[in-house]
Amino acid sequence: MRIGELAALAGVSTRAVRHYHQVGLLPEPVRRANGYRDYGLRDAVALARVRRLTELGLGLEEVRDVLADDAGRELRDVLVELDADLARQEEAIRTRRSRLAALLRRAEEHGGLPDEGPVSEQLAELFAEMARASAAMPGPEPVMAAKDREVLALLETAGGSGGQQELMSALRETFTAPGGMERAYEVYGLFDGLAAAEPGAPEVADVARALADCLPQRVVARSVLDAGWPAGSGADAGSDGGGAGGVGDGAGFAEAVFADLAPAQAEAVRRAIRLVVERERSAEREQNAGREGER
Repeated sequence: MRIGELAALAGVSTRAVRHYHQVGLLPEPVRRANGYRDYGLRDAVALARVRRLTELGLGLEEVRDVLADDAGRELRDVLVELDADLARQEEAIRTRRSRLAALLRRAEEHGGLPDEGPVSEQLAELFAEMARASAAMPGPEPVMAAKDREVLALLETAGGSGGQQELMSALRETFTAPGGMERAYEVYGLFDGLAAAEPGAPEVADVARALADCLPQRVVARSVLDAGWPAGSGADAGSDGGGAGGVGDGAGFAEAVFADLAPAQAEAVRRAIRLVVERERSAEREQNAGREGER
């Protein structure tokens, strides 16, 4: 048989046959006097087996391993591994389709998805609450509110430690608590007012206190210290944290956040974080003193 006849018989292309020769899956046949390959029945049988194995999903390296084992013992092991891999892919596809179904359902119910893109159901609901709150307020939405959503979406995408997940949960609870959304938007408006201010302006301290009052103190303080935010970026120099668990190990992420803000806004965030950490440490000292007094 010529190469075209062999390929047609096995149901593959002549290009595939040549490739199998190149990678060693199919031995080169004898050649006729004119230089053309001359294939026999055994070549067709071998090529058909290669096709069946590749159709099962085996890679060419795996096919080579199977073909190298004359007794065929390798084939069962490879097929067991392939079946397990396909089961994992099947589960992953089911999970992705479920996620897509939820996103499509939300898009239909709410007329679209958040500008920040696909996020979790919990975060999407929070963003929807923010949209409703913003629509009920006069004027355009504060720019800082959109920046906050971007950071929340980034934190969720980055995953991270259990502490980071606790922070996300605490922030969502703060927003959804009675009056929480209104307080948040009041602070967003104050931050927008700092866009053209100097970092040393007196209103920076007022905005910092307003932000600190909105944040979940204990969880934020622990997250800041655990993430090892550098001096000038939230916690004081040599903070209790060791630099583990935050996005980008804390310091780099913090600096990226501050760089995206106006100078006075960044300074207000730094002061707010220092206030939260100081308040938490003061509360811990009072608790320790109370325990000592009980002894």
